[in-house]
Amino acid sequence: MTTKMITKPQLNFWQIWNMCFGFMGIQFGFALQNSNVSRIFQTLGADYSNMAILWVAAPITGLLVQPIIGYFSDNTWNRLGRRKPYFLFGAIAASLSLFIMPNSPTLWVAAGMLWIMDASINVSMEPFRAFVGDMLPRKQRAMGYAMQSFFIGVASVIASSLPWMMTNWFDISNVAEPGMVPDTVKFAFYAGGVVFLLAVLWTIYSTKEYSPAELKAFQEAEDKDYIEDNFIARSAKKYITGGLIWLVVGIASFALVALNVEKLDKNLFILAGGFCFFAICQLVAGLMAKNNSKNGFAQVMSDLFSMPQTMKQLAFVQFFSWFPFFAMWTYTTAAVTDFHFGSSDVTSAAFNEGADWVGVLFSAYNLTSVFAAICIPMVVKYFNLRIAHMINLFLGGAGFISFMFIKDPTLLIISMIGIGFAWASILSIPYAILANALPAKKMGLYMGIFNFFIVLPQILAASVLGFLITKVFDNQPVYSLVIGGVSMVFAGLLTLRVKEPEYQ
Repeated sequence: MTTKMITKPQLNFWQIWNMCFGFMGIQFGFALQNSNVSRIFQTLGADYSNMAILWVAAPITGLLVQPIIGYFSDNTWNRLGRRKPYFLFGAIAASLSLFIMPNSPTLWVAAGMLWIMDASINVSMEPFRAFVGDMLPRKQRAMGYAMQSFFIGVASVIASSLPWMMTNWFDISNVAEPGMVPDTVKFAFYAGGVVFLLAVLWTIYSTKEYSPAELKAFQEAEDKDYIEDNFIARSAKKYITGGLIWLVVGIASFALVALNVEKLDKNLFILAGGFCFFAICQLVAGLMAKNNSKNGFAQVMSDLFSMPQTMKQLAFVQFFSWFPFFAMWTYTTAAVTDFHFGSSDVTSAAFNEGADWVGVLFSAYNLTSVFAAICIPMVVKYFNLRIAHMINLFLGGAGFISFMFIKDPTLLIISMIGIGFAWASILSIPYAILANALPAKKMGLYMGIFNFFIVLPQILAASVLGFLITKVFDNQPVYSLVIGGVSMVFAGLLTLRVKEPEYQ
């Protein structure tokens, strides 16, 4: 007996609200991480030269975790559902990490906690992206991702401002003894742990996932209209050849950095290590292909090299769009405290005033993103997805570059308005295009692979930004934001190459 072809019913506003609400908790934790971890690192003794290498744990974790979680969530069903188990267990682990992180006794403990915290956030986050594809028909997915962007903005505004609020509204001290994290940051992280868990629990409680039989019927109905690119499986020979080439490049890079470490920078070892890691992955995939091995790793590697054309084009846009944000999350505290407040002494009142102001600035771009998330669907009606995205990326690029030219820290709010529009666009438009370009049965896996092109620019930034700041720009971290702005403008130009998917 065959399953009748049916299409997904449209959900009403509150149903979409409930299914996306958990993303507010995820972003609450993510925003606290992005706006405060550099401050914690500096408090525990980090400087410009090792800041990036400490942060690299986060993108590497995402690189490993998201495709794995995507693959397993595509193939999971238990009494909690398909995606919900990953929401729940990720939320529990992330909440515990948020309580522990600000109490780290040493710098390397804090770096380890960042690794754990980011892994936990990723376990919850990736299935939420695929969840929209699971639950919504094609014409409602743009709204679903815009709703996620809305919650991202709301959560980030509150979370990023919490230390400043606690100082200015509740008179909690934002200065601590050397080597100690201020109480304002600690209490903010405790609040984040509670909000993260409760928000995810609300989505789990309020939203029912479709059964395997229903999903199968929906997938058959969607995929019959899907025009798949010609698929040619990558041969074992190509895997092994590519792996050997990248291995040579990686070893040569290691040697070059090691022999010139004083002239270059130790962070460049990260880039060399990335080349070697990619080489090893290809060599392992080649051996599996030779032996006809079938497992999650083999599937990820196969689909990585056979991405739909639209996804390949979007990958370049994502790469140059996310590079600036890693620069911002890593170096804005150092840039603003040094360039705009004139202090790099973590125990000084000026430094901590500047660090608190960075939280406000982060709130500003996230508050703007809330407004932008509402505006973007209307803008798309007059243009198309690609042009709307390009405009927003240009605004973001201008915002980043303006940090160099605006001296008054209060006026940096204007810079953050442009960055906020770019942020809202990055979190919605690429996913709306991508979800409609993917086969339904592989939604989670491809969303996880798409994350590579968010993670890879972060690893590149961790590798080169420290070198550029210390060796080229005379320890002035504000230049990292200017470089990020140029990258974002280039990403905007690349959107013109993206072709939206076609259907029969």
